[in-house]
Amino acid sequence: MASVKITNLDKQYGSVKVLHNLNLEVPDGKFVVLLGPSGCGKSTLLRMVAGLESITAGDVLFGDVRVNDVHAKDRNIAMVFQNYALYAHMTVRKNMAFSMRLKRTDKKIIDEKVAWASSILGLDPYLDRLPKELSGGQRQRVAMGRAIVRDPDVFLFDEPLSNLDAKLRVQMRTEIKELHQRLKTTTVYVTHDQIEAMTMADEVVIMRDGRIEQSGSPMEIYDHPGNLFVAQFIGSPGMNIIKCQVADHHGTLFACRDDLKLPLPANANVVQGQNIYYGIRPEHFLSCKVADGAAASDAARGVVRVVEPTGPEIHVYSKLVGQDVCSILRDRVLWEPGESIEFQPDLEHVHLFDAESELAV
Repeated sequence: MASVKITNLDKQYGSVKVLHNLNLEVPDGKFVVLLGPSGCGKSTLLRMVAGLESITAGDVLFGDVRVNDVHAKDRNIAMVFQNYALYAHMTVRKNMAFSMRLKRTDKKIIDEKVAWASSILGLDPYLDRLPKELSGGQRQRVAMGRAIVRDPDVFLFDEPLSNLDAKLRVQMRTEIKELHQRLKTTTVYVTHDQIEAMTMADEVVIMRDGRIEQSGSPMEIYDHPGNLFVAQFIGSPGMNIIKCQVADHHGTLFACRDDLKLPLPANANVVQGQNIYYGIRPEHFLSCKVADGAAASDAARGVVRVVEPTGPEIHVYSKLVGQDVCSILRDRVLWEPGESIEFQPDLEHVHLFDAESELAV
């Protein structure tokens, strides 16, 4: 196994620059996820690590070895693609053994490695089947088996679950994470699905427009987003973001918009008159129904638009000062569209961002 280090990495196609001075280190044995919207450069970065794309500037190192000029086949990496890339005319056994047969590995070693990988991945009953006789999840396991028999220094996954249905994605997430826990192979995994990133990664690297916005453990990024983009990208449903101005009301600072006054945390690093984005995740935006004829309170009032029961939770989408907001409740509420509700943010979980720089304050 080996660590992966990326320093001052650029990628340019003609006059178009798609990666900008990237610096990233993947420690030996860690599972790192590159996360971002389509077109952010995450797959391009992965292909540069694999040796499938040339490097415009900067370096890629495996351990202490610079691999910029090392051919992909000589980097001792294994890559699992979105489309499985299995040989349709070969059985599962032959697909998994193919790379070793090309290297003229001893047949006994080949058989031992295929048996080992198939037992780990639950493929023993399918070794003599063709890919067309397998389900999508089984085909992806074959692709993973073909990768692990190579005993690589680095695993590279390029959106491997995108072609699977929702139930299979959940199952395969668990299987990939369990596989990594067993093998401890350095892994770089690309996805646009933030649930995959949150549930699988040791470290998440969030990218936008060819740059790294923030990196850290899943919960660090969820609890402490460094800027507005990260705050909105991580979380489902997404963080509620309300543009406000800091105002003084009877000696206390509030985030104000129209007639709305939202309380600020005691340690808020803001000043009167500052334009900010007020962020609060749905599970921390507490809401309750307004009783008929109840007098106005200091809580923010909105109107219910849609109620979505999910089973363990109920998602309530409402209008607040003309803006859509969401609350997540565990109580079995029976609210109807058009009803008035009150919101009270949990001040320990309020996120503030400067409106000009969009950085956390």
